[in-house]
Amino acid sequence: MAIYFFYGDEDYNIEQAIEKLKQGLDKNFAAMNYKTFDNPPFADLMDAIRTQGMMFGKMLTVISCKNYFDKSFEDYQIKEIETTLENCSDNTDVVFVAQLPRNENKKLDSRKKLFKILSQYNSQEFPTFKMNYYGKQDLANWIKKAAKNKNLTAEQDVIDILIEQIGNNLRELDIELEKLKLLAYPEKKITSEMVKEICISNEDLFNFTELIMSQDYDKALNEYKKLLDKKHPLEILSATQTILRKRILLKLNAHKPIKIMTITGMSDKQIQAILRNSGKQKLKNLVNLKKNLTNAEYRIKSGLATNAESEVRDALIR
Repeated sequence: MAIYFFYGDEDYNIEQAIEKLKQGLDKNFAAMNYKTFDNPPFADLMDAIRTQGMMFGKMLTVISCKNYFDKSFEDYQIKEIETTLENCSDNTDVVFVAQLPRNENKKLDSRKKLFKILSQYNSQEFPTFKMNYYGKQDLANWIKKAAKNKNLTAEQDVIDILIEQIGNNLRELDIELEKLKLLAYPEKKITSEMVKEICISNEDLFNFTELIMSQDYDKALNEYKKLLDKKHPLEILSATQTILRKRILLKLNAHKPIKIMTITGMSDKQIQAILRNSGKQKLKNLVNLKKNLTNAEYRIKSGLATNAESEVRDALIR
């Protein structure tokens, strides 16, 4: 039996940690012995913790618990949670996950009794890598390790280009490494030329988004066609939504003393460009565009859209 407490705003690393635990399940009964719960009511929470595996196999229970930190349990409930965890079944692993919004610099309240209880077990924070000097060093080490796991090698200058082009989004970096692996085959070394050839940079997407925001649709559509040579429409849509979300956060928090680097995860160059142009862009227009893109994503993934390329294009210039 083991209790885990994973929290932070780097969802990719949290998912990878859970996947590693799933490898310990009996493959014959994995579907039955892996259960997930999303902030269940107290009674259901107790049942989830007490649930045992089928056919004598180990049980892995993952409980999303972020909402629990926005309220307070009664003292008797806290005591029951504490006692139940102490007496959890020997063949049951329970993972509490508090997934925080990415790049919003939010933290869990460590004064909460629940936080103190869960922190006594296998507790680990998974924050996003900051885009400062030390954060980039840690991010570079992560990329080296991820590349090695894919049987790839990359010099520091190549890693620096990856960070500059992709930023600190680990999921995006992992996808790009997979593409680079295919491009490099049968060689195992990634070069800067490969990165520039196959990876769309944050600057490319940033410039594309700026054209949309300035309603220069002719140039925006030309850029969109170029991006389609490297990315699926859904990837372009997802990246554009991320940039828009950061732009909206900047507009909403322009009057607050917060660190812009923390919010965006972008380079200094991109941030300065955003600040220069943000005054010309209305928050209402940004929000409406975000809604259009979200609707396009739903239509594509649900099969309602007959053509993904045109669906994203129409959402961008609507």
